[in-house]
Formats: sequence, C-alpha cells, structure tokens
Amino acid sequence: MSHLDIAPFWVKPGAKPSLSDWDCEEHGGLEKAAGEAQLASNLAALDELQMKFWANRSRALLIVLQGIDSAGKDGVIRRVITALNPQGVIVHSFKKPSEAESAHDYLWRVHSRCPAKGDIAVFNRSHYEDIIVGHVHGTMDAETHAKRCRHIREFERMLTDEGTIVLKFFLTITKDEQLQRLHERLDDPTKRWKFSINDMNERQRWSRYQEVFESMLTETTTEHAPWMVVPANRKWFRNLLVSEVLLRTLTELQLDWPRPTSDLSQIRLR
Repeated sequence: MSHLDIAPFWVKPGAKPSLSDWDCEEHGGLEKAAGEAQLASNLAALDELQMKFWANRSRALLIVLQGIDSAGKDGVIRRVITALNPQGVIVHSFKKPSEAESAHDYLWRVHSRCPAKGDIAVFNRSHYEDIIVGHVHGTMDAETHAKRCRHIREFERMLTDEGTIVLKFFLTITKDEQLQRLHERLDDPTKRWKFSINDMNERQRWSRYQEVFESMLTETTTEHAPWMVVPANRKWFRNLLVSEVLLRTLTELQLDWPRPTSDLSQIRLR
C-alpha cells in the first residue's frame, strides 16, 4: 500500500466545500510512471481482497461515480473496476427514467440495483442525478431539492446500517480540460460515438453545475457515506486515488478465507 495521503480529498460532514479547494492537476507528489506502477500494485492486491470479500459474503460494497460530462467515470470503470473479478461486480448507469420507473418513487429503481452481500455494485451516475439535473435546469424548487437530499441521506444510512459500504467519488476537472476531451471525442473515430450535441449544450451551464455540485457535496456527505473529491485532469492520478481508497477499504475489513462447512479430514478419507 502506498503512502499517498488521501485525507485531503474527503469532504467532511458539516463543511461547505468549494470545488476550487482541490487542484484538478493534483499528482500527489508522484511522477506519472511511479503512479502507474503503484496503480498496478494496488490492482493486483485488490484481486485477492475481492475474492475474500465475495467468499465471506458478510458485507456489500456500493461505489458511486459522479462528475460532469467527460470527467472520467467510464475511464475509472475501464482502468480500475475491470481489474476485479466480473462475477462479483455489477455496473449500472442510470439514464432517463422509463415509464415504469417514473410511475414509482425516484429511488425505487436505485434500490433494486444495490449490491447483495459479497457483491460490488458500481453506479456510473446514480441516484444523485435526481437532485442535480432538475436543480441545474430549474425544474426542481428548493424545497424539493432539500427534501430529496434528506431522502438520499436516509437511504444511504439504511444501506450502511444493513451492511453496505458506500464509497462516493466525485470526479472534478477544469473547464479547459473538458473542452479538450470533447475535441478528442470528435477527432478520434473510436470515441466519436460518445459525443453528443447535448454535451455542448450542458457545457453552457458550467458555472451552474459547479454550484449544484458544491451544494450536493455539502448536503449529502455524512460520517457513514462521505464524498471523496477526485482531481481528474490527470487520468493516472484519478485512477490511482480511486484504487487506493478501494484497497484501504477492503484491507481494513481484515477478512480471512471462510472456514469449510464440511470436515475435510473425512472427505480426504473418502
């Protein structure tokens, strides 16, 4: 495990963070080569830890990824999450609610996607979309926004009380970095399919998004489910920081291989 100091990236309950508090070019005092070597080491260690997590089936793990368009949510999944055994991982992206989903409360579709004990679920966008988009576009009033923030805090409290570990990562990039990544999508035939004119339309609301993100971090970081702000201009550091949190979280559980349910000595004799 590295000596990377992850404490400065957590959002403390009761704080009123500004995203400008974090440098999007953060590198943790490391060169890229050293960071990528540490990432490889972390991912190798996570392989056995995840298997113990799956074998014990005593806890569940929910990973929430949020961030503005092109912040790197897909990149974290490709580089970090896919290093895990896919038998124990579920990745879900929350799009616009279907007609059936809209007929229920807004957390109904989310709860059914939460992980069972032993499993790891990754939300690429999440239940937080329901308090971000409406707030940015002005279709949700302040009273409804405050009420939904309370719902989410209570929902995550219930999950953690029932044995789910909730890790929430907010990926932050600069406006210039987003523009560069959008250009790369246009220029690269392998990425062009990801480009949407809506990305450019939403970019015009950059300042409003930053305000709403800061409000979200303030209202929904808790002792049991705190937010971590991940500076994401440097993709290698983004991946390293997420992997470091996963590694430390699973290591702290101090899981061992479960004992066999049968008498192995008798099985050997047979």
